Amino acid sequence: MSYETILYTKDAQDKFATITLNRPDKLNAMNKDCIREIDAALAEAVADPDVNALIITGAGRAFSSGYDLQGGDFVVDFDFWVEDMTENATALLNIWKAPIPVIAAVNGYCLAGALELMMSCDLAIAADNAKFGEPEVRHNSGPPALMMPWLLHTRDVRYLMFTGDIIDAQEADKMRLVNKVVPADELTLRAENLARKMARMPTPALKYTKKSINNQQLVAGLQASFDYNITSIAGLHVTDEGEEWMRKLAKMTLKEYLEYRDGPFRGLD
Repeated sequence: MSYETILYTKDAQDKFATITLNRPDKLNAMNKDCIREIDAALAEAVADPDVNALIITGAGRAFSSGYDLQGGDFVVDFDFWVEDMTENATALLNIWKAPIPVIAAVNGYCLAGALELMMSCDLAIAADNAKFGEPEVRHNSGPPALMMPWLLHTRDVRYLMFTGDIIDAQEADKMRLVNKVVPADELTLRAENLARKMARMPTPALKYTKKSINNQQLVAGLQASFDYNITSIAGLHVTDEGEEWMRKLAKMTLKEYLEYRDGPFRGLD
């Protein structure tokens, strides 16, 4: 299958594949085409008996800056937001549910929806120049998925979700948001070596171990948590303030919008 917004490659030696988000001129911001192609490539990998592990990474200087904020009409009704975010959250849950281990190799920025993408993967290796955050709270938004409470201590979840602050790889490592931090020029090698380990494991062992770990989170309420979050954030978007932020997005360039959003918070650290 051919793709427009991602690259899908298989290793020549071991049974693993790599999905590379390939919109480097936009810091790999994820539009609907990109989200759907990630989901399709994931399905391709899962259906392939010669793929026992998967890496997700980004081309250029970012893993991804998050969901694409350009090119759409965002002043829409509640039902639209529920449908839109359900599609996005389902694509992320498909990564989480995949019967093969999925590794995020994080280079540069990993923000907002991209952070949710990374957290949906089983393992994460970060370059030492990686940056993480959920800055969308600053423009009256939130993630369609809510994976963070299932990974981090509640104090860290509240800090990241309430402030919109961007943290570096070392802080992400302290929070256990990632498994390892490595030099940026070693990221690809280290991620591929981890994928080789996964590819050489007995595949039923990883498949059923992952199912058991996931089941623990499902029993604890992960799916219900996701469903509640979708309706909650959809409601947030159609508040008066939410719609005002969306109107600003339609009128401003992205650079102007981000400056307007983040300006009040500069100098507070």
